Amino acid sequence: MKKLFPLLLLFLAQFVCSQTYTVRDSVQNNPISYATISFGNGNGTFADADGNFQFSKRWYPDIDTIYVSAIGFKELALATKSIPKKIFLTQDVSELKEVIVTAEKKRKYKTKKLPSEVHNDYFKCWLPTVESEIAVFFPKDPEKSTKIASVYLPVKVESSNRNARGQTFSTLFKMQFYRNNKGFPGARLPYEDIIFMISDKDKSNFELNVSECKVYIPKDGIFVSIQVLGYADKNGKLQQTKKYHEVETRKGIVKVSTTFRPLLPFTDKIAKNKTFTRRIFFRNRTWQLFDANYSDSNNLIKNNNTNYGMGLKLHLFEDD
Repeated sequence: MKKLFPLLLLFLAQFVCSQTYTVRDSVQNNPISYATISFGNGNGTFADADGNFQFSKRWYPDIDTIYVSAIGFKELALATKSIPKKIFLTQDVSELKEVIVTAEKKRKYKTKKLPSEVHNDYFKCWLPTVESEIAVFFPKDPEKSTKIASVYLPVKVESSNRNARGQTFSTLFKMQFYRNNKGFPGARLPYEDIIFMISDKDKSNFELNVSECKVYIPKDGIFVSIQVLGYADKNGKLQQTKKYHEVETRKGIVKVSTTFRPLLPFTDKIAKNKTFTRRIFFRNRTWQLFDANYSDSNNLIKNNNTNYGMGLKLHLFEDD
């Protein structure tokens, strides 16, 4: 009990000091799921499925402004000393979602698999953090209407830490789709975000069935992206936890982003570089090809493991 009492006090202090805020649509008053909360310094957090997030000056004493954003809405800057309990975002007419009408006909199709590249080498894995989004390019079959039926995601559920092995976890991810803009991820395609969960019980070649989303590959190809949101509780709801911690160094305090399981295996088995990444809490959110120009100190790049081994199951439809 003597050991548990300080932990209980710490939990109560965080609970009392933290405040819960809700992000809502200013027109319809609906909660905006998984809105992005940027701190302006490369760090941030997310609202949950109900638009709720927690912020505390005790957790983030050096943050004086937050930037709240979501697809289809104007970004809103708020001083941390006066954050309203309900935060209303205004729709951005220039970014209103394009509507794709997909009245599917019953057509014959052939199934084609673009296999994923799976391995279990910790030192060839990307360590997911909430600050990064990873996108992989896939071309379209030049002659057939092509629908994505499933996305294969290579994952490594075990940590390199022996003490962490066997520990359970459930992690929420978000999947999005982007147009090809001269070889880089371009405008976001108007499909709903796909929120899914991976746990320690899942296989190393995780299959996400997206056939009901009716995602068709444009003629110039498509970028499929994944982004970790954080750990989920036992009910599958996003946990509101601090997404980075401070490490004291000779140069002062350095903020280190929290890494989440599962790890993402990168590979040197794909000939052409087709993996891009970006830091989503930076306000310009520029995509970068994951190659030698990205970093000269990244160990994955040094060993030519420059592609995330994502795969697809495709439905190639016969002509009408």
